[in-house]
Amino acid sequence: MNAAPRVLVVDDETQIRRFLDIGLRAQGYEVLLAANAAEGLAMAATRSPDLVILDIGLPDREGHEVLAELRTWSQVPVLMLSVRDSEAEKVRALDLGANDYVTKPFGIQELMARLRVLLRQRPAEGAAPSPVYDDGRLRIDMARREVVLDGRPLALTRKEYGVLAALVTHRGRVVTQQHLLRELWGPTHVEDTHYLRIVLGKLRQKLGDDPASPIWLRTEAGVGYRFLGEG
Repeated sequence: MNAAPRVLVVDDETQIRRFLDIGLRAQGYEVLLAANAAEGLAMAATRSPDLVILDIGLPDREGHEVLAELRTWSQVPVLMLSVRDSEAEKVRALDLGANDYVTKPFGIQELMARLRVLLRQRPAEGAAPSPVYDDGRLRIDMARREVVLDGRPLALTRKEYGVLAALVTHRGRVVTQQHLLRELWGPTHVEDTHYLRIVLGKLRQKLGDDPASPIWLRTEAGVGYRFLGEG
């Protein structure tokens, strides 16, 4: 007998969490509840949900940011919830990796139908990368945004961490400059390669990684960057 699908609900509204908890359990789902982004990301990393229902308006971080971070290490299906019903909001969420988008207020039967579709389409087990990279010297916990080098925490800026996480997620493969600039600075900055050079330089200094003989971060001249580690 298959285990009940596990659904993580990340929403700061107590009434919404209670409503979804009751409705989902009545349909046979196992339910995890989180009231903010930090709780939601921690549960996503440690409790392996089969699907995430994510509110856009969270108290500690925007749902879009949470989704973008989640997508650096997980392909779990995500259904976004929001009172914002503009086409631009929906397109933004879908471009960031959301699988579906439902506006509040919503009917429970429509929501259940959408969940069933997403669960049928979810990736096979083992398809998602691990949220933790560890090669014995460098440890990167992408769920908690923690980077530790030789047992000592590294203080990285948001952009430094974003570049490192993107490269680790695609380790062994070249990630183009344009991809990194588009994802981290936005589509209007895809030609601003000097931004990326500055961030990579500071990141290498903090890692103690010699660009002439790199351990982790290799420059592919004129194309992009590659993470070499095999944790």
